[in-house]
Order: sequence, then structure tokens, then C-alpha cells
Amino acid sequence: MDAATGETRVLRDREDGFHAFWREYHLCTLTTLRADGTPHVIPVGVTLDAEAGIARVITSGGSHKVRHVLAAGDEGARVAVCQVDGGRWSTLEGRAVIRRDPESVAEAVRRYAERYRQPRENPARVVIEISVTRVLGNV
Repeated sequence: MDAATGETRVLRDREDGFHAFWREYHLCTLTTLRADGTPHVIPVGVTLDAEAGIARVITSGGSHKVRHVLAAGDEGARVAVCQVDGGRWSTLEGRAVIRRDPESVAEAVRRYAERYRQPRENPARVVIEISVTRVLGNV
């Protein structure tokens, strides 16, 4: 990540409880923006690679969330992922891009299987890869 912005530090400098929270089994929400600027919020599974400063969501390539990210152009879309467990919560904000290459998809599937379960086969699977720039929460 960018040393000038400290994007990976925003995750690495967190307490152990934060990292444990993002390894626990919790469904999350992903917020993308529609063309008219209104939020599109949907449930997803999210994995976090704190060392790389990246959160990942696996999904089908034709989904609305993928279309919203692609519509933002090559620089990616501003998005947020959030998870809640009672009074504990965490939101990760950042810029999302779509990855279709087999290596990126395989890595995202591997991480998803570790946190949740092995996902079903999906030849149209892509990865929404979020470079995390801001962390909010109470964990």
C-alpha cells in the first residue's frame, strides 16, 4: 500500500481484539452507490487481510454491486463494509476494484472458506477488492 497515506497502517496498528473480531463468523454489509447516488446496501461475507490493507468480497460478476463498482471507472468506487455483534461493530471504508484473474479469485475463495465455509462453485465469480483507508468502530 501507499506509504504516504498509511493505508495498511490503518489496519495493522489495531488491537488484537479488532483482528479477532474480523476473523469471527459474522455476516457483513457492503454499501455501494447507485448511479443516482443512493446507497445500495446488501449482506455479504467479508474477509480482511490486515497486512495487505485489503478487504475482499466474493460474488458473481453480473451482480448489482459489481456493476456499481465498475461504473466508478478505473480508480474504483468508494465503498464501506460493516459488521455488528451487539455493541461491537466495525466499518471499513475504502476504494473497491473488481478482480477477475484466477489467482485473485482463488485467494479470495481460500480466505472466505477459512472464515465462513467453502463456497459453492461459481464460474462467474469475481472479487470485490477494497483497499481500506478508514476504520470506524467499537471493538
